[in-house]
Amino acid sequence: MGTFSSEQQEKVVHAISIAENKTSGEIRVVVEKHCPGEVFDRATHYFEKLAMHKTALRNGVLIYLAHEDHKFSIIGDAGIHKKVSDDFWECTKEIMVQEFRKSQFVEGLIQGIEHAGEQLAKFYPREDDDINELPNDIVFGDR
Repeated sequence: MGTFSSEQQEKVVHAISIAENKTSGEIRVVVEKHCPGEVFDRATHYFEKLAMHKTALRNGVLIYLAHEDHKFSIIGDAGIHKKVSDDFWECTKEIMVQEFRKSQFVEGLIQGIEHAGEQLAKFYPREDDDINELPNDIVFGDR
């Protein structure tokens, strides 16, 4: 699979919008073909590069996928880690990996976004004055 089609991108962006309508948390997705180095380090690199640590409540979540290398990572900011259990992301990862194993990368991302949004809503429900602090578009890292 090359880069995602515009229709596939729209589906992922729509899933982010729907998820963020339930929470003040911010969800970003980064997709690359290849992951140079350790996947967690690469995800952390993008977390900082995209200024995700600058949200008001420190409740940003980054989903990183290197689809040709079959690597992915989910990381959350400090505000999330203060409120959730250690296995918070394991359920989300397991949902995603079921789809990734079938090379259903878009579906895996969408299901991961939906699950992350549901989990974030428990700790960071959307407030009336909530603003979208970060864009919802997919970042393609190795274009």
